[in-house]
Parts: sequence; structure tokens; C-alpha cells
Amino acid sequence: MASRAASTVTRQRGRSGGPRSGGRAWLRVVYPPELTRELRLDPDGALLGREAGASTLVLDHPTVSRRHARIERSGTSGSWRVCDLGSHNGSAVEGVPLGPDDSAPLGEGGLLRLGDVLLVLESAPAGTPPDDVPTEEVPGASMAARALRQAVERAAPDPAPVLVLGETGTGKERVARELHRLSGRAGRFIAVNCAALSPQLIESELFGHVRGAFTGAAEAQTGLFRGAHGGSLLLDEIGDLPLELQAKLLRVIQEGEVFPVGSARGVPVDVRVLSATHRDLATAATAGTFRLDLYARLALWEIRVPPLRERRADLLGWVSRLHARWRAARPGTTPPIHLDADAAETVLLHRWPDNLRGVERLVHELGVRPAADLVGTSDLPAWLPRISDPSVVPARRPRPSCREELEETLREHGGSVPAVARHYGRSRRQVYRWMQGFGIETEQEDEP
Repeated sequence: MASRAASTVTRQRGRSGGPRSGGRAWLRVVYPPELTRELRLDPDGALLGREAGASTLVLDHPTVSRRHARIERSGTSGSWRVCDLGSHNGSAVEGVPLGPDDSAPLGEGGLLRLGDVLLVLESAPAGTPPDDVPTEEVPGASMAARALRQAVERAAPDPAPVLVLGETGTGKERVARELHRLSGRAGRFIAVNCAALSPQLIESELFGHVRGAFTGAAEAQTGLFRGAHGGSLLLDEIGDLPLELQAKLLRVIQEGEVFPVGSARGVPVDVRVLSATHRDLATAATAGTFRLDLYARLALWEIRVPPLRERRADLLGWVSRLHARWRAARPGTTPPIHLDADAAETVLLHRWPDNLRGVERLVHELGVRPAADLVGTSDLPAWLPRISDPSVVPARRPRPSCREELEETLREHGGSVPAVARHYGRSRRQVYRWMQGFGIETEQEDEP
């Protein structure tokens, strides 16, 4: 595919209306950076290319053909399908190239490449509220990021506890900080990792202790709850809190007072309790490894932070954002990261099991490399799978090279065109074209 170039994206309006599901769908341009924007899809789909026309999404980029591809609804399910229209620089879905006049399904959050332009398909149900929530700690243009911000905005003003759920590295503490910021509470925000606290001292760390309460307690300590008085306390990895302390934490939340270790007198506290975990606390409560009553109390508000693989449209933005922070801590180091199209596609296709922590590792390794104007796939770290890696995209069989091969494949699959299409990883329509081209007679069926 051709090289990266600057240009603009515009929209030519065709038929109006939203998707048949009653919601709306769009292709979000995520690369090149200067083209990023949202392209609304009509219910019956659209042409994609440089040539303006009715029902056309115009991508004014030199690597995009005049009539590059078409996206349309497929069957009664309302899913989307992309067909390449014989483009010069090619199309790909999820890293798998499409042949001329070939087509492939494009699912929610799916990655589409047209020349050197990368787009992500997203949709939203009818009645989705507008996104006017601040993006300070929860940035991103994806639908998942917008829904997360709206959940934070709803929960923030209420004094009830909030349970923040999500995989490791998704940014749960960022969400907690935004909950505190939007709450308007005047006190401090304090975060503590329950898994990192010493089992012998965790009660003292949380609730404080009086002088002489235990060996080594030469001075009284207020503890984290009193330190967060008037503010918010984040109990990160709450799922690792020992069972014996869970009852005491429940009492603090219910009664609004702490009992320092060694004291029989309670101390009133006004603390908004926020907790976070990557564990399934509902399952743990059912299994008896986490108190059900504490879980019910902590989860009066429950917010799930989606993994990066569900926020694909935001991935390249996170690369730039975290690299800018990396550079700010190292003045005079390498310039901002500029990925070429192949490198950007590789980053977008990765599953990022460690989420933002993996992105931080990527920007660090790119930051310490020798400066380069453009980062290609050869510049990416070895642990990041390449597009050709079968763990990134499914293998695709080559098209049949002769009539005999196609006839043999048809015999192996009992003459079933759908089975042959699955064998080659192509559409039924493409198989019929091959059969016609090789002069193999068959009764053509409509493709759903």
C-alpha cells in the first residue's frame, strides 16, 4: 500500500436516516492523524473513495481510489460488509487483504484499511445522549470512552460508594480521580493498593492506631481514612482485602466512624469510598471469598472500564498521549511518534492484554530508539506481533490457480459453494466469479 500523505476528509450526503436497528453507525477515521473524524453511515451503506457523489463518504487522500470500496448492510442481521471495488492500493479488513470485487464482514469495532487510511466501525443505539462530559482523565472519542464518561458524570455527585471494575491496566485509578474531581469534595484524594499493604499492618494503615497499640507503635497515626476526611479514598485491588478486615471496613462505611487500633473510641469520618478491582467480586461473594454484604455496599454505583481492545478508535490517541507524557519527564529527548500506515495498523490489530501498561511499554521502547522521522514496522519492538503473524489475523488461503484445483476443492466439499468460500476465506459471490471464469457450470444462489 502507498505511503502516508496529508489531506482532508469530507462527507457528501445521500439518503438520510440511521441504521435499520434504530441507532446510528459511523466509520471513525483514526489514521492519518490529520484526517481523524467521524463519518456517519446511511442505513443502506455508502461508497468510499475520492470521487464525490450521492451516498458517498469522500476520503480525499492520495492512496484512496476514486471509487475504492462499498460498505453495506448484510442480510437481515443488520451487520456490515465491505466490498473492494478494484481499488489501486487495496483494502483490508482486520489486516486481511480483500481481492478486487472481494468482500468481508466488518463487525463492531472492526478495523478497515483503504490505501493508507485506517477506519474503525462504531455504532450507538437510538437515544444515546450527546457527549459533553469533560475528558480530562477519561479521554477518547470512541463510543466506549463516551459511555464511560457519562457513567462517571452520573455517579460523581452522589456520596454513595463506587466500585470500579476492569482489567489490569485499563485506567481504573484515572476513573476514580475523575469521580473525585467531579464530586466537588474539598478534601484530598488518596489511593491505596490493598494488595501491597502488609497483612500485619493493613488495619493500622487504614484506620490508624494509638501510641503503644503494638510493638513499634511509638507514635499515634491517623490512618488513611482520617487522612481522606472530606475527600475520597480509593481502595485499589479491594478483592485482595483480607476477610477479617472486610467486616471492619463495612462498619466504617455504614457508621461513618473508624476505630484506631488500640482504641475503643470511634472517630467520625466523612469519606467517599471508591474501590477498584480486576476480580469478579459477585462471583467471589457467591463463593464465600468476599463478603456479600460488603460487595453490595461497595457496588451501589458500579462502573466498568472497558479494555483497550473495546476502545480501538482511541488506541493511537493513547500512544500519542502517553508518549507526550514520557517526553515531558525527559526534556530534550526524541520527537513525537509518527507511525507509518503499516505500523499504525499493527498497533491497532494487537489485542493489548495488559492495556495501557502495554502502551506505556511501547512508547518507552520507541522513545529510547534513535530518532526517526517515521516509525515503520521494523522499528516496533519484537514483542509486538506483526500483521503477518497468524496470532494477529487468521490465515487466508490463496485463490485457486486453475480449474482443476477449484473442481477438486468443490468435490472435497460436496459441491457446497458456502463450504468452498469458507475454505478460501472469501465470499460466496467471489467463488461464483471464479467458477464463471474457469467455465465451471453451476446454479448460482443468492448470497445472504
